[in-house]
Amino acid sequence: MSILGLKKKQPKTFKVKVSTMDAEMEFSCEVKWKGKDLFDLVCRTIGLRETWFFGLRYTVKDTYAWLKPDKRVLDQEVPKDSPITFHFLAKFFPEKVEDELVQEITQHLFFLQVKKQILDEEIFCSPEASVLLASYAVQAKYGDYDPNFHKPGFLAQDELLPKRVLMQYQMTPDMWEEKITAWYAEHRNITRDEAEMEYLKIAQDLEMYGVSYFSITQNKRDTELLLGVDAQGLHIYNPNNKLSPNKSFPWSGIRNISYSEKEFTIKPLDKKKEVFKFYSSQLRVNKLILQLCIGNHDLFMRRRKVDSIEVQQMKAQAKEEKARKKVERQILAREKQMREEAERAKEDMERRLFQLQDEARMANEALLRSEETADLLAEKAQIAEEEAKLLAHKAAEAEQERQRLEVTALKTKEEKRLMEQKMREAESLAVKLVEQSERRLKEADHLKQDLNEAKDAERKAKQKLLEITKSTYPLIAAYSNMGSMSVRMDFKDSDMKRLSMEIERERLEYMEKSKHLQDQLKELKSEIESLKLEEQQQAGLYSLRSYAEPPYIPHSNVRNTQTYRLLTTTNLLENRHCYMVK
Repeated sequence: MSILGLKKKQPKTFKVKVSTMDAEMEFSCEVKWKGKDLFDLVCRTIGLRETWFFGLRYTVKDTYAWLKPDKRVLDQEVPKDSPITFHFLAKFFPEKVEDELVQEITQHLFFLQVKKQILDEEIFCSPEASVLLASYAVQAKYGDYDPNFHKPGFLAQDELLPKRVLMQYQMTPDMWEEKITAWYAEHRNITRDEAEMEYLKIAQDLEMYGVSYFSITQNKRDTELLLGVDAQGLHIYNPNNKLSPNKSFPWSGIRNISYSEKEFTIKPLDKKKEVFKFYSSQLRVNKLILQLCIGNHDLFMRRRKVDSIEVQQMKAQAKEEKARKKVERQILAREKQMREEAERAKEDMERRLFQLQDEARMANEALLRSEETADLLAEKAQIAEEEAKLLAHKAAEAEQERQRLEVTALKTKEEKRLMEQKMREAESLAVKLVEQSERRLKEADHLKQDLNEAKDAERKAKQKLLEITKSTYPLIAAYSNMGSMSVRMDFKDSDMKRLSMEIERERLEYMEKSKHLQDQLKELKSEIESLKLEEQQQAGLYSLRSYAEPPYIPHSNVRNTQTYRLLTTTNLLENRHCYMVK
């Protein structure tokens, strides 16, 4: 036997792609596999044990169908594409999600499917309920609300509300986000599984939750109706109203459901009630309706029985898992609380450290400022000391100046006294000179008068002499008379000379006295000028030393007055002297 003959023949396979609500998977299936083999493989892959709610759905022409578990996959009306696409979805819905859904993966798949149906408007939901459901969806995705992390606009990329709700109100996305966030902030400390369960609890109360709708006609009248199949039973609706059924047949009140080609018959458990018949035009749809009726009825009966060992184990495990997770959450919450407290303590310590560092920095700055202030004060103290020394020196100089001024004032008083005395003497001398000059003027006037009289007498004598010479007296007599007249004339001339000499002598004496008086007047003028100059220097010194007390110069006005009087007297004497010289 050849080696090639020893090799086993490889089985034929085909490719399958299965899409769940949150993932896509590809499998290589054997040709002989039945629907159950592929379904079990998918359930094992995702870890699902509550398999009775789910199925593999595929698209056939204008409708859909569920993969039959007891029939080969390739023998069913599956698409001929490669790979063959199936959708792993919930085929049947529980009556109470909180009692029947045990596994977290089961809850999560139901949550994702119901959420998609609401957003696609396959399930009608009011705006208020849509906002509340959206808040639980956000809690399941993002966890607890943190205003420091969840800034405005963090929901901009999430689809949370049906388009019908968004179009119904004139509200911006930011306004919707604000409404959702207000509810979202109330769901603190709710885990993802709890948030998804709360979402399903609210969704299961919606009228269209878990209902599969089919178009039917009633009897021969061809009245168009809608048939709804769900976990509670069968419901008949008007085509334009999927919320309120016209008639309902609960599973507990149905004795039998049968169909023959296009006709369905619902037989109530109460034989007195009328049998309900309806028609469906498509055979494929009829088979689908029958599958859903059988599956929902089986689950309805199963819920009313004691749970199987498998379900009991699953529930026990789920209970233990929930208890364990609860303990873990409590531990995690305590650790989180302790971590938050530690972080707060750390932040407090860091804040305190920063505060102490700031205080230390401020203290250092204050110390530096105080040192600078101390240096500045020391410098100011040194400057003040120097200024004090300077002021003391200036005070000493001022004291010396004050003493000098006092001495000067005393000298000035003495000089004033001497000046007054000289002034009095000059005044008395001037008065005497004035009196003497007046007296001399009078004498000069008398002398002039006498001179004029003498001249008149001489003229008269000369006239008489001429008269005598013209007379007839003898020559001797005439000569003798001439001799006597010459003697008299000689006598008159000697008197005139003598008088002229006396006048000249008095004039010379007066000139000497006037010269002497002129010298005294010049000395007085020079003294007055020196006094004026000294007063001006003292006034300038007082203006320069304005900070010191100005010395008191007594009788300054009197001195000025005396100076004026001296000047007046001097001018008067000068005028007199000039007159006398003339």
